[in-house]
Amino acid sequence: MAEKNVNNSTRETQENSMVFPIGNPNDGFAQYFIGQSYLAPLSTEQAGIFNVTFEPGCRNNWHIHKADKGGGQILVCVNGRGYYQEWGKEARELNPGDVVNIPVGVKHWHGAAPNSWFSHLAVEVPGENGSNEWLEAVDDEIYGKLK
Repeated sequence: MAEKNVNNSTRETQENSMVFPIGNPNDGFAQYFIGQSYLAPLSTEQAGIFNVTFEPGCRNNWHIHKADKGGGQILVCVNGRGYYQEWGKEARELNPGDVVNIPVGVKHWHGAAPNSWFSHLAVEVPGENGSNEWLEAVDDEIYGKLK
């Protein structure tokens, strides 16, 4: 029970340090994440903008954004420390103020550092027939090499 209270306190501390709300547990996409993430829709008009918050060690699976025309995703890092990695490249550390432009067709993952909460705004770039292809989890060996 005490461990749960510590986790709630940590979440409260994280939420209090942010401009955007953490939102609710990201249950709709939980199958594509290792660890707990939270989702707060900020805008669903013109372009989808969502605050995604990752508990320490949480990351999403490798995935690809697809679209016939346009599309992709932009990450705007707003709190904590995280990582972004494209297939075949080294992981890139992310901190508040960093921006990542993810073109259509690029296999990648993103999430929190092992010892830090992390939040980014996920901006859905409008496109025709857009979708996500969710792939394998980021294995512990790859993730364990991050600092």
